[in-house]
Amino acid sequence: MERKKEQEHLKYLVLAAIFSAMVYVLTAFVKIPTHQGYIHVGDGIIYLAAAILPLPYAMLTGAVGAGLSDYLSGYPMWILPTVIIKSLTAVSFTRNKPTIITKRNIFALLPALVLCVGGYYLSAVILYGDWGAALIDIPTNCIQSAASAALFVFMGLSLDRAGFKKRFLTAPKKLRQNS
Repeated sequence: MERKKEQEHLKYLVLAAIFSAMVYVLTAFVKIPTHQGYIHVGDGIIYLAAAILPLPYAMLTGAVGAGLSDYLSGYPMWILPTVIIKSLTAVSFTRNKPTIITKRNIFALLPALVLCVGGYYLSAVILYGDWGAALIDIPTNCIQSAASAALFVFMGLSLDRAGFKKRFLTAPKKLRQNS
């Protein structure tokens, strides 16, 4: 039984690393510069990870992928807010269904939007000390959340159609028999 838990942990850790790398690439390299940062679709991968992985691994995906992007893209002052915001984003989604795209995960896109927009607004107020100046990025954060939501739905439907959860997240028959 202990071996099965170790294998499951390793599987989730590897998936979290892969998702973190995808978040980093889609955040750091596929972006549109804005007034105080950039628009990206890396959040869509965080949503996807949250619908596939157990919560701690999904939170790790958001923190590592997005935090690394801020650090390596020259925005180190945003690392702490990003790690907090992206980790909390994963909490809204569920993985406890046979598919990625569920009613709850579609509705989870709304709290994800609120966390992104509200979290970065409050962070900008703290960093810049100006309530008015922080308002400038609200529209771009809304666009970022919408684009990430579209990516999540597209990828989620594609992975659901391929039977991803059933094929890759259940133990092979041989492992189940040995337990």
